[in-house]
Amino acid sequence: ALSRASGVATRASQAVSRARAAGWHGAVAGTRKTTPGFRLVEKYALLVAGADTHRYDLSHMVMLKDNHIWSCGSITAAVVKARRAAGFSTKVEVEARNLKEGIEAAAAGADIVMLDNMEPGALKKAAAQIKRAYPHVLIEASGGITMENLAQYASADVDVISKSYHQGYDVLDYSLKIIPGAAIGEVGSHGDQGGAAVS
Repeated sequence: ALSRASGVATRASQAVSRARAAGWHGAVAGTRKTTPGFRLVEKYALLVAGADTHRYDLSHMVMLKDNHIWSCGSITAAVVKARRAAGFSTKVEVEARNLKEGIEAAAAGADIVMLDNMEPGALKKAAAQIKRAYPHVLIEASGGITMENLAQYASADVDVISKSYHQGYDVLDYSLKIIPGAAIGEVGSHGDQGGAAVS
């Protein structure tokens, strides 16, 4: 668990650093998609890294995706039904593929509009227009975001940039050694693997 958490925390910390280096101070977030049996470990790792956990599981927020929207007939109808079922205390997020869908979601009462799989330039323009009309709505950028292009999505109109940092991460290797004669509590570098030595 420590090795897995360290891998997630390392990747997420790098993403947070890149966002801050670009002068952006919104939330760098993970996603709900965690390794089965390791949700708590991986969510904790995001917190350690200074990132946001997003929703903990399916019960923590309503997220309306294409299947929900198609089954209801429209974004507006899906938001109305979700709001009725979830009540006032649960946020509703809508996945939007373009500006038109984002505007409809915000107008229907969504708390968060996720602009999904859009090019950075188009996403930032859409975010700006939605924010002008609905300043209280949070804008999340997601889909197609990598460590290399993350900073390109940073904008004053984007509140959250999300990516699954708990998929495909490196599992860090640790070597725990007893060092004869070392003082109690001393931590240093030791061993062929370059791991932490704790006595």
